[in-house]
Amino acid sequence: VEAVNLIADGKAPCVPQPKEGATYEGIQKKENAEISWDQPAAALHNWIRGHDKVPGAWTTINGQVVTFYGSSLFDASVPTGQELTIKGASRPGLVTKNGLVVFGNDGKMVLVRNLQFEDGKMIPASKYFSADETTALELTEEEKKIAEDIR
Repeated sequence: VEAVNLIADGKAPCVPQPKEGATYEGIQKKENAEISWDQPAAALHNWIRGHDKVPGAWTTINGQVVTFYGSSLFDASVPTGQELTIKGASRPGLVTKNGLVVFGNDGKMVLVRNLQFEDGKMIPASKYFSADETTALELTEEEKKIAEDIR
């Protein structure tokens, strides 16, 4: 009660905080968010999740910077998928129906759900190899009627 009254009366003490160490700007830079692959899966997961959404943990795949979003530890048998070579990783990742599985130096796995490319395009990691394919939306007759009604 006394503290609230001091604030209300404008008499509360004001102690300025030091400026040194008062910012997170250093860790918010994209160049500081590159993934170091020589660590256990739990550390990889924490790094990716810790940089999710800004600035985004990234690595190089096929000469292009790719940012990883939405990771989780993957505690199951090694899934089947298409291999994806990742610069600096001790073994290739696997593009599966659930996302991109990457491996820590302890052999354990991390599942990454979304990837973003340098041009800003974001895709589900499971669609990495089909990212360039475009499909036309085909409406059923009923959907065409609804679309026409909406127009």
